Amino acid sequence: MLAPGPLAELMATQALHCVFQPIADLRTGSIFGHEALIRGPVGSAWHRPDVLLALAAQEDLLFEFELFCVHTALAQWGTLGEPGRLFVNISADALVQAVRVHGSKAIVDTAWQCGVSPRMLVLELTEHERVGDMGQLHMAVQHLHSAGVSLALDDFGDGRSSLRLWSELKPAYVKIDKYFTHDLSERTESLQVVHALKGIAEVFGSVLIAEGIETRDDLRVLRDLGMAYGQGYLLGRPAVAVMERIEADALAVMSDRRVAVLPQLQHTARPGVLRHLPVIQAPAAPLTCTNNELAELFKLRPELHAIAVVDGERPVALINRQQFMNHYATLYFREVHGRKPCLAYANHSPRVVELDYDVDELVGILTSQDQRYLSDGFIVTDNGRYVGLGTGDQLVRSVTEARIEAARHANPLTFLPGNIPISMHIDRLLDSGTEFVACYADLNHFKPFNDQYGYWRGDEMIRLVARLCVGHCDARRDFVGHVGGDDFMILFQSNNWQQRCEDIIEEFAREALALFDDSARQAGGIEAEDRHGVKRFFPCTTLSIGAVRILRGQYHSAEQVANEAALAKHEAKQSQSGLFVRELTKAHQARQPGR
Repeated sequence: MLAPGPLAELMATQALHCVFQPIADLRTGSIFGHEALIRGPVGSAWHRPDVLLALAAQEDLLFEFELFCVHTALAQWGTLGEPGRLFVNISADALVQAVRVHGSKAIVDTAWQCGVSPRMLVLELTEHERVGDMGQLHMAVQHLHSAGVSLALDDFGDGRSSLRLWSELKPAYVKIDKYFTHDLSERTESLQVVHALKGIAEVFGSVLIAEGIETRDDLRVLRDLGMAYGQGYLLGRPAVAVMERIEADALAVMSDRRVAVLPQLQHTARPGVLRHLPVIQAPAAPLTCTNNELAELFKLRPELHAIAVVDGERPVALINRQQFMNHYATLYFREVHGRKPCLAYANHSPRVVELDYDVDELVGILTSQDQRYLSDGFIVTDNGRYVGLGTGDQLVRSVTEARIEAARHANPLTFLPGNIPISMHIDRLLDSGTEFVACYADLNHFKPFNDQYGYWRGDEMIRLVARLCVGHCDARRDFVGHVGGDDFMILFQSNNWQQRCEDIIEEFAREALALFDDSARQAGGIEAEDRHGVKRFFPCTTLSIGAVRILRGQYHSAEQVANEAALAKHEAKQSQSGLFVRELTKAHQARQPGR
């Protein structure tokens, strides 16, 4: 008989123990529950859980090891007097096998024997492999639910977790894998994933738990996103002793009203632009189509500007209506060419546009040397199959609308957030009840500079403003947006906002001079026409910032805040310092719209 392996020996001698990591309520800062994590003897080679799992696989003890961990967690928790909700890991297959071998009440009976109420037990379902028997898993889960045990899905998004499993089991809790919460304050893609998971959770009636929270910035983002619960080293590390409150650093974030500055997703070339536009449902001509048959088709559909020629479902050519009918109307054409294939009068290199093309691909068509799309239009395909036609006007319109929409989200010159993200961030600040400062920045005498030196150098000046605003702001606290042209919005939560504004104004005045030529720098400005066409002297371009302190409950919409900041900007342009702080009297505040 073979000697027992290291893991079997550890289990037999009760040498394994559990540590408990807190799960916090991110809305209140209180502790919601604890997760039990198995550990080997301290200082030994088997202390880490991954090593223990590897031993279990080597010794063919995975099922026995998982049940041992559940029993150990329940036993330790019971000796502590059941201090709240306990989360315990078990794989789907181990749960099914436990019910099959020990009966449907095995885990529930063990909990009672250890002094733990099943209603305080949450089984975290892990998927080391695909679930072998979904029907048996459903039955096991039903027995647990009837006894009051809750279910959670662990590490959702780690590559093994299944959306189908979430849909079918509808667990009470779903833990988001730490891959999506790590550096969440800087990763736009992860932010979008978390948003999507929140939507799925609402559909399935589950509550999300964010794992791997290690920084204050990530905790602030998760709190502001409305995440219910969280777990991670910032909140509390695993320990034998149960924590009564989360760590002080985490509590400080929870009690701070300032909101996180969410990373902005560049709203540029989104695929599927044409899917939202009407496609002309036009019949196509087969390769065998004759000139007479094509002419008849054009007569039946007088609104068509062209007809595509297809080989099966694949478009191969496009025939312009006007050009073809001009040929067809010539003397003796029908008699000589009427029964011949129509391909002789086709454009064999037509513009073919997939429904999933993005804006940049469409722009490539507009700027190409081949401009026949203006008269012929283009062929629309879906995965290479013909679906209809589009006109040149439609192509230009779709690109223009897409570009306008993109600019509302991110300015194409500075790549800073546009009007929509600005308004959204103001609303978040207002909803949080935090006090902040709204600043409107604008250039003085920019038009004469732009007219004198051209748009290229004008764009350089606007990018200079963007760089200075971003450089003098705290990316974790302050939001910089580009309204358009030379207008910018800065939403400060930093306490030293006034010094930051003064530094921006001073540094711009110094660096902007490099964009003027020597003679203008020596003269202190340029001679240019004003808006009325009168030639006069304009000083070198400077920056003005108008600021408004936004107190709690003072405003109720982003529009009100933006309007007040714009008024402050007008005052700032008359100020010698370039900075004006708009102070509102109580009587003026009472007259604010919506109050």
